[in-house]
Amino acid sequence: MTPRWLLWPFLVLLASIIPASAQDWPSKTVIVVVPFTPAGSTDLLARMAAQVWEQRIGKPFVVENRPGAGQQVGVNAVAKAAPDGHTLLMATSSAMAVNPTLYKKIAYDPVKDFQPIAMMAHLPFILVVNPALPINSVADLVTYAKENPGKLSFGSGGVGASHHLYGEMFKSLTGVQMTHVPYRGTVPALNDVIAGHIPLLFSDPPPALPQIAAGKVRAIGVTTAKRIAALPNVPPIGDTVKGFDTAPWQMLMAPAGTPRPIIDKLNRALNAALATDDVRKRLAIEGAEPQPTTPEEYAAIIDREVTMWSDLVKAVGIKPE
Repeated sequence: MTPRWLLWPFLVLLASIIPASAQDWPSKTVIVVVPFTPAGSTDLLARMAAQVWEQRIGKPFVVENRPGAGQQVGVNAVAKAAPDGHTLLMATSSAMAVNPTLYKKIAYDPVKDFQPIAMMAHLPFILVVNPALPINSVADLVTYAKENPGKLSFGSGGVGASHHLYGEMFKSLTGVQMTHVPYRGTVPALNDVIAGHIPLLFSDPPPALPQIAAGKVRAIGVTTAKRIAALPNVPPIGDTVKGFDTAPWQMLMAPAGTPRPIIDKLNRALNAALATDDVRKRLAIEGAEPQPTTPEEYAAIIDREVTMWSDLVKAVGIKPE
């Protein structure tokens, strides 16, 4: 039997090699990539997560916006980044569950190329219209669209983004005709609704709520079966359009191969913050609902979402730009 003292040098060396990446992490600024333009919900939630981590871990976390190609620019950048915990992704359900169906060739695999950290939130969307339109409810919209076939259009944050999918779902369930107009993010699309260039948008709450309060757009429905705290007087779209009940999720991820101790540290810090009244109130103000998760739940979520959205993408024939 080998004397224990002979093993000590080996054990010391092993300890210095294996956990060093987790013990010393982060050794520099951590970048949180957002695959959209600034000021949208994904950007705002990423900045909230970065602030939480910075406060709880004590190192700088910076958000970097990298939009383009249906979120693929930002997502690919993280997939190819070094798995050392210094480059993270604020991933969306559309990038992870829709793009693999929408695009025939995609440079990343949502399961194999990423290590999930934690779910940040579910984000019910809001159906908003230009207030100059004679539309005060979802029923009004359906009636107006049927009386004016082909005259309505709806904006989105890009082909395959949640805004786009919800518009297509609405068309599919109601039989109305509307033309999709893609933008590079929610804010440019919302600005065009305000200006009257497009009539309506399924918008994420953070950029829309101030415009609703100012009367620049009119909210006529939310995409979930329940009303949201930020707009208690706005009914669910599903009250009028049966079967309409959906909300995208926002999840923090790291490149595959990132050491598990780093993933666990990030997960614990974020989930602990999501349990506090302060963070929950901040999310509610933005129209978001906290969804603490473990990394192990990710595969089941992806499988469910891929099945649901791939059916819609194929049924309505959504094509990438």
